[in-house]
Amino acid sequence: MNSRERVEAALGHRRPDHVPLDLGSTAVTGMHVSVVYRLRQALALDGPGAPVKVVEPYQMLGEIAPDLAARLGVDTVGLPGTSTLFGFANEGWKPWRTFDGTPVLVPADFNIAPEPSGDILMYPHGDRTAPPSGRMPRGGFYFDSIVRQPPVDEERLNPADNLEEFGPLSDADLAHYERESRRLADETDRAMVGNIPGTAFGDIALVPAPWMKRPRGIRDVEEWYVSLAARRDYVREVFERQCQIALKNLAAFRQAVGDRLSVLFLSGTDFGTQSGPFMSAESYRELFAPFHKRLNDWVHANTKWKTFTHTCGSVAAFIPEFIAAGFDVLNPVQCSAAGMDPAELKRRFGAKITFWGGGVDTQRTLPFGTPEEVHAQVRERIGIFAPGGGFVFNTIHNVQAGTPVENLIAMYETVRESGDTSCAS
Repeated sequence: MNSRERVEAALGHRRPDHVPLDLGSTAVTGMHVSVVYRLRQALALDGPGAPVKVVEPYQMLGEIAPDLAARLGVDTVGLPGTSTLFGFANEGWKPWRTFDGTPVLVPADFNIAPEPSGDILMYPHGDRTAPPSGRMPRGGFYFDSIVRQPPVDEERLNPADNLEEFGPLSDADLAHYERESRRLADETDRAMVGNIPGTAFGDIALVPAPWMKRPRGIRDVEEWYVSLAARRDYVREVFERQCQIALKNLAAFRQAVGDRLSVLFLSGTDFGTQSGPFMSAESYRELFAPFHKRLNDWVHANTKWKTFTHTCGSVAAFIPEFIAAGFDVLNPVQCSAAGMDPAELKRRFGAKITFWGGGVDTQRTLPFGTPEEVHAQVRERIGIFAPGGGFVFNTIHNVQAGTPVENLIAMYETVRESGDTSCAS
């Protein structure tokens, strides 16, 4: 099988020739730029000091370039959008160094300003005339969103204010998706994973809108969570209008990329904590499921794509709801959370949803274990998840800064050695 056939076999719950591997096809399956740099150095892909591009500045994710993907045996490739989470494009690269000294390349509008404390401020669209929308603490590795919202005036709340960022895809956007999807299809046989703005309802990473210069509406993280219970009619109206826009954009996106796409990243909204879901299944069914189902139904009626939902934490109780809403893929499969035992997940849901992730624990084993412990856990997870298809190997969320390179090498070597599904049992 080639890579696309391998991924699509797994998505179809058929046994591929080898467990498919994802790295970097989405903003939740990537690797911190400092780790990408050290991995490239360890694999002798670059000379000392050769910088790595930061392709997602909010989480400081590094580019998984074709040579690295080929070396590791990656079976996926992302179809990127036209701008970053801070609103500027990945173009006009310039050198920079992270706090830990990693040499990187950042986009031209990566326009930061240091504070007296040593923290770094980031501005939407790189425009310093606007209030800053992100902060990287001194010595840190990532940006945190800065909440830019005055006290909520209940009398003046308007759902339209939480819809400012949603609109039709532009002709330039669609031309980009068509051009890039054709290029990737011509240059690689990897399974293409795409996403477009506006298909995730209430994704808390997006609520503060760090790409907007002066966002209105409910933009505070805590206030948004309160609104899910206290202002449910308001939230439902936002979702209804957002869904109508998203359906039109999906139709235009389908015209641009056609069947070159294998997977569509549809939702990144988290529903779980370490110990359990943070809302009831009834609340999910009432507020989120109708909109998830409308988008999933459109995709399945009009394309061959599989749909991907990302939700961290303990969500075993929600998996039947995700399946009923039409999702084909669940990520990141946080097996360390309560009730997320991998064998039980595979037994209960393995025939109905594809587990994309769960390959190794990125909270403990990968960053703090030994290479031997990494090897053992990866081998165990492949043995659990791989039989019968329905599994794409990935770490549980992004590989974090500080992860030892020797553990990464142990992980990828084990995937290569243990990923033959004819041997999985």
